[in-house]
Amino acid sequence: MPRNNLHLLVAVGLLSLVCYARARSVNRVEYGRMQKTFSDVLFYIEHYYIRPVDRRQVFEAALQGMTEPLDEYSTYIPPAKHSFFQETLHQQFGGIGIQVTRNEKTGYLEIVTPMVGTPAHRAGLMPGDIILRIDEHDAVGVSLEQAVLWMRGPPGKPVKLRLRRPSQQREFDVVIVRQVIHVPTVLGDRYNEDGTWNYTLEADPRIGYIRVVSFSQHTVEELRKALDACLEAKVQGIILDLRYNPGGLLQAAIDTSDLFLTQGVIVSTRYRRQQEQVFRARPQAYPDLPLAVLVNGYSASASEIVAACLQDHRRAIIVGQRTFGKGSVQELFELEGSRSALKLTIGTYHRPSGKNIHRFPDMGPEDTWGVLPDPGYEVPLEGQELEKALHWRRQRDVFPPQPQEDPKYLDPQLRRAVEAVRSQWRSARPKAAQQAAAAQGD
Repeated sequence: MPRNNLHLLVAVGLLSLVCYARARSVNRVEYGRMQKTFSDVLFYIEHYYIRPVDRRQVFEAALQGMTEPLDEYSTYIPPAKHSFFQETLHQQFGGIGIQVTRNEKTGYLEIVTPMVGTPAHRAGLMPGDIILRIDEHDAVGVSLEQAVLWMRGPPGKPVKLRLRRPSQQREFDVVIVRQVIHVPTVLGDRYNEDGTWNYTLEADPRIGYIRVVSFSQHTVEELRKALDACLEAKVQGIILDLRYNPGGLLQAAIDTSDLFLTQGVIVSTRYRRQQEQVFRARPQAYPDLPLAVLVNGYSASASEIVAACLQDHRRAIIVGQRTFGKGSVQELFELEGSRSALKLTIGTYHRPSGKNIHRFPDMGPEDTWGVLPDPGYEVPLEGQELEKALHWRRQRDVFPPQPQEDPKYLDPQLRRAVEAVRSQWRSARPKAAQQAAAAQGD
């Protein structure tokens, strides 16, 4: 290399280092000024505001305000909510094991169903029981969130409930000892008498029906068991219901998709300051059974990754309504010795085709985002038909199993998913006939 060129490269390199160092120095000075301003504002509020203030409360409000201009998924999680957030993420907590709702007509908290094998189930709590008191707290008129917090607590510590059982027109107290509750994320069509899920569709037992309500660290293990139960029942196709699934762990979505594929890209994540990550399938798929995936406008994040992947690989027919369009990557930065945290959006998900899943605020219905049902399989569900579908599902999620008003009923989206599976049977028959003819010719 000519000496002049070498000198030029050295000069450019030195100039770049000087500019970088100066930029870092300017950033440090700017950060220092902002930190001093923050401290000054906190000082003036604490010492001169007309009323006494809680310093911690003002501090947390400031941190939450810092994330407000970002996006709806980036947020500061204060200590008061941090443990609850971690419990939700890992799907286990100290509690009694009941699903609770608020009756809109009466305002009372009602038990939807006790979860099988939990302290509430063993204590004999029943669907429809009304919760009047939780320990010393009056439960009438309180928020659902507050009631849940009162019932949760350290495993091994008892909680006392005052209940009213309308079917017997009596009130009674029950003391239940909390334990760590594992919340299942994979459900079936209905409960069996022994408390296990039945993963075949009652309207057509040839079809397996598996609902994934969120993606946690236990989801893939639960899903494998459900798929094994379907194979044992000799199903000829499977419906994977991801409606109302808000998402969860990225790795759980990747591993779920991997169950149905033998090769190819599952999803890629693109970042601002990191190299793109590409996740690929491994040859460990379940048998190539006909597959339909149900989605709707509440299917988001991890559920969109699964649906988009199976659609792009033409492994499944997507049925229902367009998904939510939440294809962004959040990372949890622990703060204050893991007492609080910052949840921050750092990247976006892209489906195997390369298309972006995330719906940015400036995007419209005509833009490419989320997951659209396959042509001919978009099925709106709203109004009275939606209410009927949700009511029917709630009836089937009760344990012990209750008599059904219409056990053969299928909501329009589920009915279309059944048709999608059956259409794959029909398209597979000619291939099977061709293979049989070829074998006879051999």
